[in-house]
Amino acid sequence: MAPPSKLVVATSSVLRLVKEEASYHKELEQQEARIKKLESSTGDENAEYQMKQERQALEETKAVLPTVRAKITQALQQLEEQIESNKEAGGEASTDDVVKAKDAVAEGKKALREIS
Repeated sequence: MAPPSKLVVATSSVLRLVKEEASYHKELEQQEARIKKLESSTGDENAEYQMKQERQALEETKAVLPTVRAKITQALQQLEEQIESNKEAGGEASTDDVVKAKDAVAEGKKALREIS
């Protein structure tokens, strides 16, 4: 089996990063919910330590998001370059790969708009 083309690799990279970004947002929501739950619970002698740990995890997750955004932007740029070079090369990649690549570009741009 032939190795995947650069277009396929760039496409999968964008899709993976979009998924990763979505999972970080989901994790952020879960951490915020755990913090609210800890704030409302009383009587637990370990609550202060748990609260500190949850807040630290929340801050770490928030710190990762700009990095993921930058990676998505870079991967989108590379994918768009691969689409363009495929056109210039006379469409070496299959039509299906090009369609998947264009869909990935749309998903990546949508994710970037949602982050903003």
